[in-house]
Amino acid sequence: MYEALSLPRPELVAIANSVSLEKNIDTEIVFKALEAAVEKVARNKYGYDYDIVANIDRKDGRITIFKRLTVVGEKITDENGEEIEFNPDTMISLADAKKKDATLEIGSHIDEELLPVDFGRSNFQSVRQIVLQKIKSAEKEKEYAEFADKAQTIVNGVVKRSEYGTVYVDINGKAEGIIKRNEGIPRENLHVGDRIRALILDVKRDNNGPQIFLTRSHPQFLAKLFEAEIPEVYEGVIVVKSVARDPGSRAKVAVSTSDASIDPVGACVGMKGSRIQNIVNELAGEKIDVIEWTENVAKLAVDALSPAKVVKVIVDEEAKKIDAIVEDDQLSLAIGRHGQNVRLASQLLGWGIDVMSEDQSSEKRQKDIKERTDKFISALDIDDVIAHLLVVEGFSTVEEIALVPMEELTSIEGFDAEVATELQNRAKAYVEKEKAQFATDSEKLGIDNSLKSFEGLTPDMILTLGEKGVKTLDDLADLASDELVEMLGSNVINEKDAEKIIMSARSHWFEK
Repeated sequence: MYEALSLPRPELVAIANSVSLEKNIDTEIVFKALEAAVEKVARNKYGYDYDIVANIDRKDGRITIFKRLTVVGEKITDENGEEIEFNPDTMISLADAKKKDATLEIGSHIDEELLPVDFGRSNFQSVRQIVLQKIKSAEKEKEYAEFADKAQTIVNGVVKRSEYGTVYVDINGKAEGIIKRNEGIPRENLHVGDRIRALILDVKRDNNGPQIFLTRSHPQFLAKLFEAEIPEVYEGVIVVKSVARDPGSRAKVAVSTSDASIDPVGACVGMKGSRIQNIVNELAGEKIDVIEWTENVAKLAVDALSPAKVVKVIVDEEAKKIDAIVEDDQLSLAIGRHGQNVRLASQLLGWGIDVMSEDQSSEKRQKDIKERTDKFISALDIDDVIAHLLVVEGFSTVEEIALVPMEELTSIEGFDAEVATELQNRAKAYVEKEKAQFATDSEKLGIDNSLKSFEGLTPDMILTLGEKGVKTLDDLADLASDELVEMLGSNVINEKDAEKIIMSARSHWFEK
């Protein structure tokens, strides 16, 4: 049909191949753009009521234009189930469709060929504009995909400009990266033309092309620099287990290896510090402490607090807290300027670390013993001798006494079966009384069951939060970690534990 007017257009094939080669994009994308442009021109001629479909032969460039009709039944409904009128420009009844092709069903399509469009000057300009727009969009998408695949990798670039603390980086002439003020290294003065490295933190789609967000302050950037500068890390012989940074000032990196013949710390530092110095230079002079990772958290804490010398560590595995005891003259060194050393050590381990002198440790221990002793005396109505014995044996809460096997209580010197039974009965009664009181107080405060049943908070914590307006799991999830610490008190919870609790509270938001 219309064979004389639907002539081969080999120049279209040549143009598609040429543009594809020049822009480094798939030839099919160019053909699709050309077809979209032809469809627009055809709609201008035949009317926008038609569903126009254009096809360009990939071999000879022949252009064919169709009017697409959808096969419908007697009753036609939209996506919402509402009835709509029959439109002869875009629809064909099932009965009429069957006359053309007996195999057609409701929802099938029939394409009726239309006369080709005459491409005059104005139509040619319209086609050109649409094709350029489609190709530009394809280039942006290709660029986005390329850098999205490189997230969490290091890229090289040249500083283009700096505006109000935000640095714009030309990434190998391919795209522009953005280093926001809080993702740069503090006090680092970058100038136009400086060559730098940065980690791709995130890539987002944008109308003007992908937005590539870079970072030089993230701990992962330092880990990737180790991979780039140290062959053993790149090859996987040495593994970077943990990184803690105070960007531009100091960092601590824990490394390990399964190869007993390799010193992981020495390999990372290099001969006379040559390897680590390259990384230090990239990070504007940031001092880096490299330590060997171990599953022994006590030893790891001692190494992480270097250069201070630790006398003793007390590990609370349940609370993931460590008390590090040092001599008086080592206290300030262990803590570091503005608490930097102990803060980085804590981040490296993922544990809370309290640094104290031997005298402070003794005072804390005595205070803890007294608090637990007084608690047992008050809760169990016992004398201070029995209470002190319970503390010495390692009991820290009344709940432990209520739930412990009877043999453990009777094994305490001076405790016979009668005394042990009476103690446990009193402990159980106290626990039940506390539960009943909690139920009453939480009911009065209007605390939701979702918060009362949430693991990670004690009854006292829940009541404190309820008094301050946090009454549901969503209320807790909406808090920032520093807000939770402020509400409960830094003596009750640290910021790292607060962050874990909040993230756990938010987990139900992402459940399917």
